Amino acid sequence: MLEAARIRPGETVYDLGSGDGRIVITAAQKFKANAVGIEISEVLCKSTLKKINALGLASQVKIVNANALKVDLSPADIVTLYLLTSSNARLKPNLEKYLKPTSRVISLNFGMPGWKVARVETVRVDRQTHTIYVYEMNNRGLDNKTK
Repeated sequence: MLEAARIRPGETVYDLGSGDGRIVITAAQKFKANAVGIEISEVLCKSTLKKINALGLASQVKIVNANALKVDLSPADIVTLYLLTSSNARLKPNLEKYLKPTSRVISLNFGMPGWKVARVETVRVDRQTHTIYVYEMNNRGLDNKTK
């Protein structure tokens, strides 16, 4: 997902539903990005924060215990999602409200209803095929299928 996002050093990655923090940690380590994980589970936030501190990434990676539907996403250059299509649809108004025209949204396996996809990549991991949808906020016009 992060490779598909074409992250440049110093960009800010938001991972909505960050779980164990693997996306935000990798964004900081491999891509030299700043990263913010949004996670609703307080238990996951605490365990992820311990990992971040142990890795010495506290200056680059933040974990926020919050509902992704209620977060200001305006600092994000990239937003990563691994949520169901129905959850993506619920997030759409927040993404449209806060994200800059230059921001990208990267969704694993589930598309963003109504948006025109900029790129689709297929990857195979552990004998499973995954689809990565890349959306560019400056070019998210309606998909022909939803007109």
